Amino acid sequence: MLKLKYLYENYDLVKFALKNWEYDTETLDDCLQHFRISSNAVYPFLWHGNMRFLRLSPVSEKIENNLKGELEFLCYLQSRSYPSVIPVASNSGELVVTLDSIWGKYYASVFNGADGNSIEDTDCNDHIVYAYGKTLGQLHILSAEYSPKIRKWTYRDVLLWIGKTLEKYHAPHKMLVELEEVQQALDVLPQTNDSFGLVHYDFEPDNVFWDETRQCCTVIDFEDGMYHFFLLDLEQALDALLENIPADRQMIAKTTFLRGYQSVKMLEPDYAEKLKLMRRFCNLYSYARLIRCIDEEYPDEPDWMVELREKLHRKIIFFENSVMG
Repeated sequence: MLKLKYLYENYDLVKFALKNWEYDTETLDDCLQHFRISSNAVYPFLWHGNMRFLRLSPVSEKIENNLKGELEFLCYLQSRSYPSVIPVASNSGELVVTLDSIWGKYYASVFNGADGNSIEDTDCNDHIVYAYGKTLGQLHILSAEYSPKIRKWTYRDVLLWIGKTLEKYHAPHKMLVELEEVQQALDVLPQTNDSFGLVHYDFEPDNVFWDETRQCCTVIDFEDGMYHFFLLDLEQALDALLENIPADRQMIAKTTFLRGYQSVKMLEPDYAEKLKLMRRFCNLYSYARLIRCIDEEYPDEPDWMVELREKLHRKIIFFENSVMG
């Protein structure tokens, strides 16, 4: 998540960025009202009546090779006919534009909109959940065959960043112990083409769209991808999916998702035990991002920011309480 100071809308910055792409001027202002800001600022707009999305990120908040590596991977997936969001080159042919503006330096990219509705906005019936799992399995098969020119960071790079963040923001000692234990446990797992590669990381129901007409999924938001064990995506997807499912359907939904996944990619026999380790990694990463996000306080914070800070602080406490020590 971005630092809180970046969570304000900035329509002037958006229009400055969009000089690098074509757009429908008559609908722009209305479209921009539907922005969202979390780990990036995302603004919708139309070109020839078709939905596109501008993504803006402060340069200080991102790693350039991770952004470029994401877009290279998306182009690879497109070449393999995988149903993922499609990046749109700027007027000068760039997939990532670096903006030097009066508001600071930003990275800008544009993506075509995905057809259909996010899975979290569907009824999550068995047919959709099966397709959801199958789409993840297909992604992992393609990832295992992928040889990038621009390599994104690995889980070891992420753990190094987490460690520096925990120390900088004075996290409790037990969180540093948890970090060491998670790293040791991950490092002894065998890394094979079947088990390890470039993962999506956020393969959650809000990032996978279901197109009822074409009866298929489309995947968006690959930015947080890293080199990790494929089981991490499985843990993230199942954890988020079950939050969208009534308690009496959760077991069936989980089984259906796994059947979809295993229709194209087999799971190792001891996968269930390893999912617990993946959850510990995800919790640590979320924790580090959150303590960094809310550390700075600003004069005259609006009510929504005060409330958001309190909400995020409760999440921080939850993560701390989930670690023994």
